[in-house]
Amino acid sequence: MKRFRFKFIGSRVVKTGLAVFLTSLFCQLLNWPAVFAVITAIVTIEPTVADSIKKGIVRFPASAIGSAYAVIFIYFFGNSPITYTLAALFTIITCFKLRLHAGLLVATLTSVAMIEVIHSNLFFSFFIRLGTTTIGLLVSTLVNMFVLPPNYSKTILTNIHSLLKATGEELEVLTKEIIMGNKDEHSNQQLIKQTFSQLKKKLDNTEMLLRFQKDESKYHRFDAQARKVFEEEHEKLTALRLIHYHIGNLINTPLDHVSWDNNECSKLIDMVHRLADAMKYPEHFTIEEHQKQVKSLMDQFWESKRQANIQHDPAKISFFSPEIIILYELLSIYNLVEKLLVEEENNDAVGLASQ
Repeated sequence: MKRFRFKFIGSRVVKTGLAVFLTSLFCQLLNWPAVFAVITAIVTIEPTVADSIKKGIVRFPASAIGSAYAVIFIYFFGNSPITYTLAALFTIITCFKLRLHAGLLVATLTSVAMIEVIHSNLFFSFFIRLGTTTIGLLVSTLVNMFVLPPNYSKTILTNIHSLLKATGEELEVLTKEIIMGNKDEHSNQQLIKQTFSQLKKKLDNTEMLLRFQKDESKYHRFDAQARKVFEEEHEKLTALRLIHYHIGNLINTPLDHVSWDNNECSKLIDMVHRLADAMKYPEHFTIEEHQKQVKSLMDQFWESKRQANIQHDPAKISFFSPEIIILYELLSIYNLVEKLLVEEENNDAVGLASQ
């Protein structure tokens, strides 16, 4: 139960609650209706301060447009169904035409909500609405900036390690499928593609967090250590994205049954198993063993090219034979994994030396 509550009450929930409290408090002190300010405050708490400011700049004019339409149609039609309809429609159309998409929903909701509470002095109500919007925007932006400022570095690193492990597992299963084949081929291919799609989603999500972290640096400057960590995260994620790209090439390339004998197939599967083990457990990685495997793969690559060039039937000669495609993609993955794990080893060594 405690674990669930800890996960549920995150920093964004806390900041939203604080922004709502402070916004409503300020409105109460000014004797202004708090509901519109609170709505604005809630939607302005974004994953980063940069997003809060960027969307706040859009939401202010959008809310002003919605308020103006509410006042105009109340003046002509009073509190009636036609007023709600026209206020909503004109707010949506105007915001859409002016490309105020981030503020469209809030502007429409507050426009129709204003109709219920405006009874007199329409001009004064309009400016109070702008004032409450300003309070909501300012309070939520300041809370987002100074209270529990967003920091995604830990989540990014956790995702990177998880992605490296999952990618190693995917590569191992895929290589066995390509080289050895399987009776239940359709089922295995579906599972491989499903895992590949899940990895892509996690990569996309981690890249989004990295962008959030970069945006946040505009308002909370990185120190030397934080900047170094951010650059390392970016390099690792780029390498993982490229590994994922090469795995995608293996999945999506139509490969006929390979011509390797059982000994060659077993040797290749064993090498990929060792590579996957290093990806799942980086502490098992050694540069000497890794480079030995790369040399073996290179020898096999050049031998496959030589065999392709001495085909007796000219019509069957193909530079991109199934064997060459497999070996090329695997060599590319080996190169990227080496960069990833050697860099991690160096960072660990630097960390130990500084302790």
